Amino acid sequence: MPRLKIVVLVSGGGSNFQAILDAIQGQNLEAEVVGLISNRKEAFALERARKFGVESFYIGKGNYPDIQDRDQALLQTLEALAPDLIILAGYLAILPPEVIARFKRRIINIHPSLIPNHCGPGYYGIKVHESVILSGDAMSGATTHFVDEGVDTGEVIFQETVALSEDETPLTLSNKVLSIEHKLLVYTLKAIISGDVRLGA
Repeated sequence: MPRLKIVVLVSGGGSNFQAILDAIQGQNLEAEVVGLISNRKEAFALERARKFGVESFYIGKGNYPDIQDRDQALLQTLEALAPDLIILAGYLAILPPEVIARFKRRIINIHPSLIPNHCGPGYYGIKVHESVILSGDAMSGATTHFVDEGVDTGEVIFQETVALSEDETPLTLSNKVLSIEHKLLVYTLKAIISGDVRLGA
């Protein structure tokens, strides 16, 4: 069976990207990361990619000020890399419809809440955890799901929960959820490699 070719899209530190690399190397997964794309030039994930010899690309407002040019550059880069799977790992931008159509049911996202709660437009990063605490929820967690034309509306793949403590803050909850994001993303990747979760239309 050929190795699963993965492209990871990020906007920040890339700890989920690192978790994927560590799992592939440490657990001998039949997968390889063939590229990393960031929409932020200062993203530390680009440094991680260089360190591990993963081809990396910055496609953002700085080098593509026009949104149409930026979307086209993203699509062309992805087509050139020809991934079997695209993973959004803290990618804080909406994918253009052309990318979603071209890679239908081959794009997954990890979201730091239990979808359908605390998700959709405007729910990203620390804002998600602030919303969870304000709502009085006793539990939160992370969700992997397929990406469709909506925002966090695609089919849920897996979820993992964490309990909130009485003195929970958005920052402590963020740290709790991030630790399970790494495990959940690797678990999802393994399920895709084994065929338990099927890619494609």
